[in-house]
Amino acid sequence: MVGLVSNMLCEVECCYPVVIPAKSLDRSGLVPQSTIVTCLLKQLLNCKAAEECGYFLAVTNLKSIDNGKFNDSDKYLLFLVTFCCRTFLPVNGEVMLGVVQSIHRRGVFLKCGPMKYVYLSARKMPNYYYVDGKNPYFISDDLSRIENDVVIRFMVFGVRWTTKNQQVEREFMILATLEGDRLGPISLPGSDELGL
Repeated sequence: MVGLVSNMLCEVECCYPVVIPAKSLDRSGLVPQSTIVTCLLKQLLNCKAAEECGYFLAVTNLKSIDNGKFNDSDKYLLFLVTFCCRTFLPVNGEVMLGVVQSIHRRGVFLKCGPMKYVYLSARKMPNYYYVDGKNPYFISDDLSRIENDVVIRFMVFGVRWTTKNQQVEREFMILATLEGDRLGPISLPGSDELGL
């Protein structure tokens, strides 16, 4: 995944409620462990991230599943599952890589790993100037260009957790800067700069 830096990756232990429909009970009145784990993975995929630990990347160890308890209506069972997982937590001051997704007069939107909302303001791009046109871009004094699909090395200078709805749109919003050494457009090993 482009943009991940090792000290932003964390190994954390979580305890997460997993809701299973009562109709999932087998003949002996039990819910198969595989059903609980599948529901946990689906719920984490829908949840995507948590403010305390970041984006969920992978479950690395299943520690325990408690005995299920019926809810008030007896239509669902609730299991508390304890597991270890790898997460990605954006931190101020970290240098990352992102791919330019769109360019506007006031700045650039980047995608970096699981983060969709990385904003690089034109004010945080010293010596870059906006060039309007069908395919707008920013150009610097040394003629390096920031345009769509270009990989940029940037530094995180602002992180904000946002939730528009408790079940969906839980994201970190990142503000980026090119103010610092060796930040800006880069060429990755193996890329053909001349397009040959």
